[in-house]
Amino acid sequence: MWKPGTLLLLLLWLASGELQQETEPRRLPPPGKLNFGYVPAGVYETLAHYEPGPIGILFHMVHAFLYAVQPNAFPHDLIVKLAKDKFGAIQTEYQKPENIVLTLQAIYYEIGFLVCAAVGLLFTILMPIAGLFFCMCRCCDNCGGEMHQRQRKNADCRRGLLGTLLFSTSLVITIGVLCAYAANQNLSSQVKNVRRLVNSNMRDLHTFANDTPMQIEYLISQYATAKNKVIYDLDNIGPLLGGRIHDQLDKEVRPALDQVLNMAGAMRETKEALESVNASLEVLQDGTGKLSLNLGQVRTSINHTLNDTDCHDEDSDATTAQLCRNIRQSLSQLQISSNFTRLPDVNAQLEKMNDVLKTDLSAVVQRGFSSLNDTPHMVIEQTRSVVESVTNLVDSIGNNISSFSKAFPVQSCLSNFTIFINHVHAKIEDYYPEIDKMDFYRWIGCIALCCMVVLVLAFNYLGLLCGTLGYDKHASPTTRGCISNTGGTMLMAGVGFSFLFSWVLMGVVTIIFLAGGNMEKLVCEPFHTKELFKVVDTPYMINPEWKNFIPGYMYNDSELKLTTESLYSTCKKNQGIYSAMHLDKVFNISSYLNTTVFTKDVVSQLDSLKIDLRGIILLEAEGRQNLLDFSEAGLSEINYADYLEEVNKGVTVVDLLSFARELEAQTDLMPKSNLQSALKGHVSTLRQIHRQQIVPMEQSMSALNQSMRFLERTASDLPNKILAVLDAIKAAQFLISQNATHLINRESRKYTNTIIGYFHQYIEWVKTSLAMEVAPCKPFSNMVDTAEIMACSFVVDSMNTFWMGLGCSTLLLLPSIILAVKLAKYYRRMDTEDVYDDLF
Repeated sequence: MWKPGTLLLLLLWLASGELQQETEPRRLPPPGKLNFGYVPAGVYETLAHYEPGPIGILFHMVHAFLYAVQPNAFPHDLIVKLAKDKFGAIQTEYQKPENIVLTLQAIYYEIGFLVCAAVGLLFTILMPIAGLFFCMCRCCDNCGGEMHQRQRKNADCRRGLLGTLLFSTSLVITIGVLCAYAANQNLSSQVKNVRRLVNSNMRDLHTFANDTPMQIEYLISQYATAKNKVIYDLDNIGPLLGGRIHDQLDKEVRPALDQVLNMAGAMRETKEALESVNASLEVLQDGTGKLSLNLGQVRTSINHTLNDTDCHDEDSDATTAQLCRNIRQSLSQLQISSNFTRLPDVNAQLEKMNDVLKTDLSAVVQRGFSSLNDTPHMVIEQTRSVVESVTNLVDSIGNNISSFSKAFPVQSCLSNFTIFINHVHAKIEDYYPEIDKMDFYRWIGCIALCCMVVLVLAFNYLGLLCGTLGYDKHASPTTRGCISNTGGTMLMAGVGFSFLFSWVLMGVVTIIFLAGGNMEKLVCEPFHTKELFKVVDTPYMINPEWKNFIPGYMYNDSELKLTTESLYSTCKKNQGIYSAMHLDKVFNISSYLNTTVFTKDVVSQLDSLKIDLRGIILLEAEGRQNLLDFSEAGLSEINYADYLEEVNKGVTVVDLLSFARELEAQTDLMPKSNLQSALKGHVSTLRQIHRQQIVPMEQSMSALNQSMRFLERTASDLPNKILAVLDAIKAAQFLISQNATHLINRESRKYTNTIIGYFHQYIEWVKTSLAMEVAPCKPFSNMVDTAEIMACSFVVDSMNTFWMGLGCSTLLLLPSIILAVKLAKYYRRMDTEDVYDDLF
């Protein structure tokens, strides 16, 4: 039964095309994360968990009592030794010391049960004997059999105490009987749930069988996800591989091209600076002549004004004369300071720069950039044949996976497995009538046992009722009423039935106690603590030649670490049966579906990529010549010192505005006269000259100064700068043409690893899905849990609760007998009584 099911599962996993490697693949950089979705999963309906409800309190009480009776730990070593020996040596050679030790260990473990069983056995044996002697004793008018009652002063108190104690005892016995009855009813009601649990487990097995092919097909179909991603990357090899190569080259090449672009900008700025020098120089040379003429005229006019009589008349104010002398002395400052007419122009250099700029160096550089940026397109063209070959290989891999999965008769195996499940289910269905019949007989027997105690309780309660209601405290023992006498008779009837039934009850209780208690301590409790699995998984226990029984029986490889506990625990977590049964170790077909086998041709094709970048021209010969022409433009021939010397002198010897303000201040000190008015007119003329001539000349001088300083910086070591730029371009061109092989190979390996990485992702996803999601074996652990629930929670717990309730009731029959016999004396009608004479 085990092997056919196992063979079916193994065939299913063979059909899944397990994609695994014998050797660890080379470590790859993580490619883009692929999304394979979720494996379609069926829903298992069995809930292998039992909540007993209110009766669970009684179950816990029984467990606590059993722990008090048997507090010893689970005897793992003892059971293993007994199981390995199969109890044979102990039976045939029990006198050997080791067998005696095992026997003593077993007795020590069972000492609690043995003591309780001994008590029950003594009760069973002694109770009928005691009853027999009690009857004989009463027949001889002893043991309360004499129908005579002595009068006592505390008779009412004794009667009340005995009645209360008997009622309390009967009440406790009633509770015990009710517990036994509840346990009996619980077992019968739970037996009805067996069919539901079995049907649920069978439906889960059908779900397992029906969903597994769909899940396997999903695993195979998801190869398309990896395949599509590979094809996408192959179709975009230009942006991906070519883009990476371009990005790496760009880091080295762009600085050189940027230097050339900077030189192109410097050429344009140099031309603009030369043009600015010529324009400024022309403005300054023309303005210098005009300014010199105007300043001369102003000096002459002021001198003429200062010849006024107010400046020379002896009768005039002495201050005015002094001011006139000061003004006349300062007129020598009204003349130009710079002489721009002696500076040469820069037409020769400008003509050379115009010739240089006839070549658009920026456009030449942009063509270099375009050539570099065309790297992805070059990669596409040079790898077209390789991409087509790899695409065909990827398609063939998918066809191989699909054809391999179809090579196994999955559907026929599933059909056989489904037939097997249906057959087993039908067999179980056939047993349901027998189970119901046996449970009915069991129920009847347990009810009969409970009724024995109930009969005693009925006599006790009726005896107490009749005796209490019919008791007349004024009546003497010989004149008691019929009701009271009936109560006493019923109490004695209860005593009689107690002697008849109690030993039978205790015998049954002892037998159920030994069976149920040991089942709880040796099976149910160890199952929850997994000690039972450790016994089953003990090496070489079931077969001396097998270290582990399951792999030894199924795969003939007992060294495989596959135990009952690991199988149960893995299935309990709802993981795949692939990982639970270690099918990857037993059925290794990675030699066929190994990623190395599949991808070695892909790797070899991608390794054959040949990319030649010698077609990239960063700077054409025209551009190189243009740079050389720029270095020979004659910028170093300009006498920058002469230009800067004249520029730094200023336009006039004195600041014209300051001179005008000083002249105006002196004029204001003079009294109002024609002289003052004439001088103020000259002040206005000076300010007009400053505004119309000095300011434009200062602006031209500033422009000339900036242009000259820029040209001086540009001309400084210009040939060496040009040579450095050409050397950088040459080095970058050499890198592309000669030394880019290492870069191309490195990026090609990264691209290849990315492509292979998609296959690895698919393989890892398949492995993970097989282990965790495909064919989750929860139904098998549910079957074990269901068996444990039916055996332990339904049967053992219920029967243990039954014997606990019935046993407590049976034990309490002893005090009930004693109390009933003593109380009956106070209810029954006596034949004789004590008579006392009145002494007073």
